[in-house]
Amino acid sequence: MTLINGLPAHVLLVHVVVVLIPLTALALVTAALWPRAAQRLGLLLPLLALVALASVPLTTNAGEWLERHVDDDPLVRRHTELGDGLLPWALGLFVLAALVWWAARRTPAEAESGQGGGLRWSALPVRIVVGVLSLAVAAGAVVDVYRIGDSGAKAAWHDAYSKTATDSKDGS
Repeated sequence: MTLINGLPAHVLLVHVVVVLIPLTALALVTAALWPRAAQRLGLLLPLLALVALASVPLTTNAGEWLERHVDDDPLVRRHTELGDGLLPWALGLFVLAALVWWAARRTPAEAESGQGGGLRWSALPVRIVVGVLSLAVAAGAVVDVYRIGDSGAKAAWHDAYSKTATDSKDGS
């Protein structure tokens, strides 16, 4: 996907990533630290993480196409380099979201007895480890989205506007 309605697809798809990655990070941390929230979110949590994960390579591929269609610029190259690093964070969000969903879907009786195989979600050490991992991956993903977005804005807007307002033609 390179163009959407005549516009570079990257310019539009980037908004999906900018919204879904932080939203997924927030939902993951909430669900990991608050098991009741994980139960209420249910399948929505891993599905949200999956859509966020899928949006990253789509946006990156569209960005690589756009990079080949703009002037060579060190700011664009920096943005591209940073953008290539988001996929592992998005994958981490998805894996942890699937783990939290899987653990939360078990009934409290199954969790207490250890039935159904797997880890005991009610065990405090497990919840602490998953919570810390979720916080770390969520923070890393959100910071990376910020850094990528900031570099993209600098690449797109450097020398493209005046710091002082210009007079409009109609005098308003």
